Amino acid sequence: MAPPKKDTEALTLRLHRDMIEAIDALRRDQPDIPTRPEMVRRILQAWIEQHPPKV
Repeated sequence: MAPPKKDTEALTLRLHRDMIEAIDALRRDQPDIPTRPEMVRRILQAWIEQHPPKV
């Protein structure tokens, strides 16, 4: 479920309890019930795809 370890960096952040609960609710809606970090990766990936960086 987790992405490969190569070419990655750890990112630590604190989230308000309401946001964590919202992420957990989204996780439960997924057929594979991803981990919190994986759900955050999916959310970020979807957002980036909808808002591509201007390079």
